[in-house]
Amino acid sequence: MNIQELPKTIPVFPLSNFIMFPGTTVPLNIFEPRYLQMVNDSMKKHRMIGMIQPKKTGMLKKPDLYEIGCVGKITSFNETEDGRILIILNGICRFKINSEIENSKLYRECYVQYSNFSNDISLKSNDVNFSDLNIIMDNMKKFFRKQGYEVNLKDLEKKDMSQTLNDLSMASPFSLEEKQILLESLDINIRKEKMEQILYNYIKDEFENTTLQ
Repeated sequence: MNIQELPKTIPVFPLSNFIMFPGTTVPLNIFEPRYLQMVNDSMKKHRMIGMIQPKKTGMLKKPDLYEIGCVGKITSFNETEDGRILIILNGICRFKINSEIENSKLYRECYVQYSNFSNDISLKSNDVNFSDLNIIMDNMKKFFRKQGYEVNLKDLEKKDMSQTLNDLSMASPFSLEEKQILLESLDINIRKEKMEQILYNYIKDEFENTTLQ
């Protein structure tokens, strides 16, 4: 697949504190009427859905959206007896919203372009050694402990740097804004630097708070 084959009009699923990357796979439990309609409509067309973050959380019916998201393809679809739909979404390519489409549907649609993210389509294993991530992994463990989580990150050591950073970006309890910064990083090295800075700030704040007490 190349970016010319990707749809220029896609349904978007605004989900706060949730990002996905090309090459990742996420399960989604669909139960709201608007998103049930969205998934069913998508299954009749290209099976593509754009995951994107709203700029603000809350009860706004139509919150402003960030410009950058990631389009994924539905690779598994199952309806439950209680009316929900369980899907598996495979990340394909990041996109930038050009404009939103006015429609009469329950869900939102946007005109998008992929030109800034053409490298997302040809994902290749990164040659950078996993040892380059040692500082990030150590600080990530400290950060998770601070948040009250006990995690085992050993499975990530079997993956290349791109997969590891993307998985950490998606799973970590960072803020909405911090996750968006990671998503918008054009290449893996920039994403690595951004994550190092985010984690450093958390660890530094924890150290300073402990020292002051």
